[in-house]
Amino acid sequence: MTVITCIEDLRVLARRRVPRMFYDYADTGSWTESTYRANEADFDKILLRQRVAVNLENRTTRTTMVGQPVAMPVAIAPVGLTGMQHADGEILVARAAKKFGIPFTLSTMSICSIEDVAQATGNHPFWFQLYVMRDRDFIERLIDRAKAANCSALVLTLDLQIIGQRHKDLKNGLSAPPKLTLPNILNMMTKPRWCMAMLGTPRREFRNIVGHVKGVENMGSLSEWTARQFDPALSWADVEWIKKRWGGPLILKGIQDVEDARLAVDSGADALIVSNHGGRQLDGAPSSISALPAIVEAVGHRIEVHMDGGIRSGQHVLKAVALGAKGTYIGRAMVYGLGALGEAGVEAALKIIHKELDLTMAFCGRTDINTVDRSILLPGTF
Repeated sequence: MTVITCIEDLRVLARRRVPRMFYDYADTGSWTESTYRANEADFDKILLRQRVAVNLENRTTRTTMVGQPVAMPVAIAPVGLTGMQHADGEILVARAAKKFGIPFTLSTMSICSIEDVAQATGNHPFWFQLYVMRDRDFIERLIDRAKAANCSALVLTLDLQIIGQRHKDLKNGLSAPPKLTLPNILNMMTKPRWCMAMLGTPRREFRNIVGHVKGVENMGSLSEWTARQFDPALSWADVEWIKKRWGGPLILKGIQDVEDARLAVDSGADALIVSNHGGRQLDGAPSSISALPAIVEAVGHRIEVHMDGGIRSGQHVLKAVALGAKGTYIGRAMVYGLGALGEAGVEAALKIIHKELDLTMAFCGRTDINTVDRSILLPGTF
C-alpha cells in the first residue's frame, strides 16, 4: 500500500503487521461487540448541511481543552499495551502528538513508563490516565510520578472497576510480553518488522507497575492481574480525594449517564469524557455520540464535556463538536497508524483527521472550529 488516504488504510496495514493477539486487543469490544460497532456507525446517521458562497479564507481548527491550547479539538486517548502495537509505542505516539500540537494521554497500563515518555519528549507536558487500584500507596506514588514528569492533566477512568469480557483476548491468551506458545510463535513469524523492532527495545512489560508494586515482579495475564488489583469499591469520595491529591486539572473518563454527569460536576472535576470505553465494557450500552447531547444539555454550562468512541475521521470530530463536545479523543485511529508505520503512521493519522476536519468545516460554511454548533447539522438526523 503506497498511498494512505484514510484511517481505514492504516487499519488494514496494521492488521498485516501487528501480531494477532495485540491487534485483536485494540480492535475488539466486549461480548457481542454491539456497542463497539454502534460507536462508529451512529456517526453516519448524523447528516451535515452543505453551505456555499461563504468566504473560506483564514480557517482555523485551533482551540483549547481544559485551558490548554490544541491544534484541533483532539487528544490521544489512553490505550493500554500501546507499546505492544509497535516497539516503544507510547514514546513514538507522544512524539507525534507533541509535533502536531495535541495532548497525548499515557495509560496506567502502558508498556513505556511515565519516566520513559518524559525523558523521550524532553519533559514536554502530557496527560496521564489513572486507574484506581486497591493499593492506595501505589496510587499516591503514581500521582507523584506524574507530577514529577510534568504531566499537565490527570484523566481518571471510572468505568473499569471490573473488566468486561472480551472473547478474543481470552482465546488469544493476551499477555505482555506474549507467551511463547506454538500458535503465537507461528503468528509472530509472519510479522518480521514487529519482531525485529521488539528485539531492539527493553520495554516489553508494564513498566508503570512492574517494580513499583510490592510483590509484583512480572505481570502474567493482564485480565488476571486487573481482576485482583482494580478496585470495585471506587466511589465519588475517591474521586474527590484524587482531585485534592493531584491538585491540577482533572478529567473524568467513562461518563454515559446524565445523573453521573451531575455527580462528576459536584466532585470538582474540570472536564468529563462521555465514553463507554470503546465498547469494551458494558455491551448493549448507547454509543458515545448518541449519549453526548443529553449530557451536554444537562451539565455543559457547568463543566467541559469531551467524548470518545468511534472517531475514525475529521468528520466525526466535527459532528461531536457540533453536538457540544469541547474535545474528542482518538484511540483506535492512533493504534492503527502506530501498528502500520510507527511514529510516521501516527503522524499520518493526525494529518488525515485534521485535513478532513478542516475541509468538512469549510464545506459547512465555517472557518473557525470555535463557532461550530448544531446549525451545521441537518435537523432530524441527531
